[in-house]
Amino acid sequence: MKAFKKVTIQDIKKATEDWSIEITPVAATKIENFADYLPLNTTVNVTCLPGSDPIDTIQTAEQLNNDGMNAVPHLAARSLVDQLELDNLLKELVSRASVNEVLIIGGGGNKQIGEFSDSISVLRTGLLQKHGITKVGVAGHPEGSTDISDERLKTALLEKNELAKTEGLNMYIETQFCFDSEIVLNWEKLIRADGNKLPIHIGIPGPATIKALFRFARLSGIGNSMSFLTKQARNITKLLTIQSPDALLSGLSEGMQKDADCLLKSFHFYPFGGFAKTIDYIDSLMTGNTTNHVGEDGKIKNKLAG
Repeated sequence: MKAFKKVTIQDIKKATEDWSIEITPVAATKIENFADYLPLNTTVNVTCLPGSDPIDTIQTAEQLNNDGMNAVPHLAARSLVDQLELDNLLKELVSRASVNEVLIIGGGGNKQIGEFSDSISVLRTGLLQKHGITKVGVAGHPEGSTDISDERLKTALLEKNELAKTEGLNMYIETQFCFDSEIVLNWEKLIRADGNKLPIHIGIPGPATIKALFRFARLSGIGNSMSFLTKQARNITKLLTIQSPDALLSGLSEGMQKDADCLLKSFHFYPFGGFAKTIDYIDSLMTGNTTNHVGEDGKIKNKLAG
């Protein structure tokens, strides 16, 4: 593709260096030791799906910490009952898993079960600072949100910028996944022009079948860049073809290289095709080595090569 003519593999590797990934508590039960295949101190987000038990998040974060990783639990605002529950949850995460970084999201859909309606209401409690947590991720939406208007997204982002400044928080934006680098780069320029100063971690869909990517895109409300998948999905014979994010990474790396003021700082991988397959992909990108981590029983077993 055209982008590959303008950027080298070294540029892509440099842009990918500070990558992170996420895992669900269920997927984590298949992993005996994260250190067997992840570099020490790798940042691994722990998802918080609607209806999940907070104890699952705590246990997964504890497992990651014990295995030498930087666990970053998701806190879903609309799934929290009140400040007491949040206070106790943070206390457990810090004491049991040495958590010093969290990602705060509103939570899927509009259902609010307690006193928090959005992430900013959680940030304003001061409970993060009480427990020594000053590095905080907040959600970003390069293609907008089905739940929030563009104007409200703009206002909320500026509020978070101001709160980060006044409270001394090391805040960053972590985005939805996307398939089109141009959409992401244009969005970054737009919010920068509106006043955003927070660094951005861009969501990257890990290698997966087109069918799987299409399903996750629909569930996540991904908009304009879905046209890529729609074209692919028209040919049913291609639905099980593995799609890797090579072109996306290339386009983003090129944009980061060309614009010295660009706030895109790192890539966050969504392992839609499987946690192990995504790690394999990142490893092959960074080192040229590949190995299979998935046994016949579906559990991750083998170490990374190199």
